[in-house]
Amino acid sequence: MSKNFFAIIMAGGIGSRFWPSSTHDFPKQFHDMTGEGISLLQNTFGRLEHFIPSSNIFIVTQIRYQKIILDQLGDKLSPKQVICEPDRRNTAPCILMATLKIYKINPDAKIVICPSDHIIIDEKLFTQDMELALDYADEKKLIIFGIYPDFPATGFGYVAIEKDQINSELKKVTIFTEKPDKETAKRFIDAQNYFWNSGIFVWSAAAVLEEFKTHAPILYDLFYQGFDILNTPHEESFISKNYPLAENISVDYALMEKSDHIFLIPARFDWDDLGSWKSIYDRQPKDAMENAVLNAELYVDNASQNFIKTDTNKKVVISGLDDFIIVDTEHVLMIYPMGKNQEVKDISEKALKKFNQKKD
Repeated sequence: MSKNFFAIIMAGGIGSRFWPSSTHDFPKQFHDMTGEGISLLQNTFGRLEHFIPSSNIFIVTQIRYQKIILDQLGDKLSPKQVICEPDRRNTAPCILMATLKIYKINPDAKIVICPSDHIIIDEKLFTQDMELALDYADEKKLIIFGIYPDFPATGFGYVAIEKDQINSELKKVTIFTEKPDKETAKRFIDAQNYFWNSGIFVWSAAAVLEEFKTHAPILYDLFYQGFDILNTPHEESFISKNYPLAENISVDYALMEKSDHIFLIPARFDWDDLGSWKSIYDRQPKDAMENAVLNAELYVDNASQNFIKTDTNKKVVISGLDDFIIVDTEHVLMIYPMGKNQEVKDISEKALKKFNQKKD
């Protein structure tokens, strides 16, 4: 375990596709979404601890979630490792700010960037893949982990590599494509040189800062002007004043689609980004009628292929219902067709408006 290894966990999302369990006040990364007894964030942090010192793991989040993070991980990290955004500005600003802080601590730092809400079961293989990428990371390489696509998904970004590098361990990236339609996704699968974008990156702090300076100079200059006061008591005031001025842009658009120094390593570890309630359903054990249950006691009569989740191990009885998502929280009960699981975000917005609930 090297003192030069660092990680940035992005934990500021809202997870609206997991409404009503995931809310603006307590989004999905802080929930136990799979019945393991720990939150997705705790799972992510523990996975990184296998090869990165816990003191070198930083979490970027919204100010409103700082207390939740410290409650869940306070025995493993200090408040200084929680970087709070005064406003959500997508992934490029949060990665840049966190990287500048890390670079000031250690100019030789190599960093793993990952979301807080992925499920990865084989942690040993994950560690081996990350260590491989950290070995490759130098002043000229930004590394992304690609997932072999096994169906034409329209909810993931795609990354293309040069066809003559199919069998190479480290592959040169040629094209990034954001969430294609189904016909385009089918063409990508047939081409056999496309991977899903996992959202997990590895690079040296020096390399990615140079790329920000080249491809996102306005954003870079905005934050770099405060470099001398980062990691000091004056940092909070600087971030509060300047962060809201940053462009709202993803790291994919700001850097990855523009740089000539992007390389891909195919992930050997299992990966699930938990994009919808169906992804939770798919992971859970099923009864004889293909119903999946989380935190509930179920009696079924002529009902199949349903997902049932409650917050309080409630007794649930269903009859004559097939292919539905049933989620019961303290304040909301949702019963929604499984086939429309990608539309939960839209229905949540309409429902909250109807219920006159405040949305920030």
